[in-house]
Amino acid sequence: MSDLTETKTTMQPTQPTQPNVGLDREIEGADAGHAGGAEYAGGAGSLSSELALEAAKLDAADELAGLRDRFVLDDAVYLDGNSLGALPAAVPGRVDDVVRRQWGSLRIRSWDESGWWTAPERIGDRIAPLVGAAPGQIVVGDSTSVNIFKAVVAAVRMADEDAREGGAGAGDGRGGDGGGAGGRPVRDEILVDATTFPTDGYIAESAARMTGRTLRPVTPAEVPDALGPRTAAVLLNHVDYRTGRLHDLPSLTAAIHGAGAYAVWDLCHSAGALPVGLDEHGVDLAVGCTYKYLNGGPGSPAYLYVRRDLQPRFDSPLPGWNSHTDPFGMRPSFEPAGGALRGRVGTPDILSMLALEAALDVWDGGGGGSGAESQAGTGVGAGAGVGVEAEAGVTVEAVRAKSLALTDFFLRCVAAYVPEGRVECLTPVAHAERGSQVALRCHDAGDVMKRLIQQGVVGDFRHPDVLRFGFTPLYVGFADVERAARVLAETLRSAG
Repeated sequence: MSDLTETKTTMQPTQPTQPNVGLDREIEGADAGHAGGAEYAGGAGSLSSELALEAAKLDAADELAGLRDRFVLDDAVYLDGNSLGALPAAVPGRVDDVVRRQWGSLRIRSWDESGWWTAPERIGDRIAPLVGAAPGQIVVGDSTSVNIFKAVVAAVRMADEDAREGGAGAGDGRGGDGGGAGGRPVRDEILVDATTFPTDGYIAESAARMTGRTLRPVTPAEVPDALGPRTAAVLLNHVDYRTGRLHDLPSLTAAIHGAGAYAVWDLCHSAGALPVGLDEHGVDLAVGCTYKYLNGGPGSPAYLYVRRDLQPRFDSPLPGWNSHTDPFGMRPSFEPAGGALRGRVGTPDILSMLALEAALDVWDGGGGGSGAESQAGTGVGAGAGVGVEAEAGVTVEAVRAKSLALTDFFLRCVAAYVPEGRVECLTPVAHAERGSQVALRCHDAGDVMKRLIQQGVVGDFRHPDVLRFGFTPLYVGFADVERAARVLAETLRSAG
């Protein structure tokens, strides 16, 4: 896998007399009048007061500010929601009910009476609006790694089926070239994001070995030129986990389809932070975790999206009794269930799954609904407006707007406070290329992050020299952002 190859912006003066003005001009909505770190050293009080006042005004006008009360938080600035989301306040009570009443009192009856058996599809339908999918296409369960394996192998098997048929594929114009010499598949290559989270690469390599394919790592920018008649499937990340770069899902998916291949997207760093548009853009398969911006809790189950028209062709490499058309028939031969249920494998992990379901209440208007509105198409993402509405709930569009405002403001504060040349921004400043995190390169990043956490600013460190700050708009405010940048500057200045 390749090293960091993303756009880098050095946070240092572009002209001796105008510290950081180049970065300020790049950031959309930035106020070029703010001075840089050099001036901050001599006028800390006034500049800090100015940005703190601006933060207070932004918080006062924030339509999502009230959502913070739906989480269990303390006085720390928590900017690590891109690793583990904060605890939604509704979760402890719901888990207590699951343990004491559903398990303790109802026991096995809860598989029916408490809806345990249907939880994977029910919760999948609640996640669906957050990633731009209609109901009936997402099943919750297993880990992200397991679901990546299912999706990649299933994609290759569909490519094989296309080749055998020698005609149209999944009803979208894909064509097969027939079998190769000696039975070798014509589409004998899997492309994988060379900048991916390591697990995705490991799983893709194993899937390639199992299906007799060659794995070819390429950066997302290289995908269009790398595609060809040999390509069976492409596994890509929507947002780069280190740099926060947002990749162009619509155009890359279209390019993959144009080459007759199948697109598999990893949404771990985008679901719950920005619009995805799975149905709109014709994505074939997608996976994602639920413990980051969906706040499902440590190790909460992942999800698998299978586009509706591909579901009859989805051939899982991990068939289990839960994905059988008659799971309690106990037949020796496997016959897959219809729809998204084909993505299930074994018995659902009920405790963590129902904690996730409670966490998703944050997106409902009342903060504690059942999700029925979302499943009926009138919930999250269904309204025309943005913000928090009593019935429409929290829209992903509103979350995205605040995310961009938060990251814009953070970059401005860092440019204003941090000593010049001390950090380098790896995250693109262009909105269309930015997820919901900011990554700063710093030569002593590990030690710096430890000191930040000790001072109540929680981000994380990625080897060898990256400080990551994740911005979850549901509970992060502008005052948090200003404080984080100010403490970062003080920490870097004291470190020398």
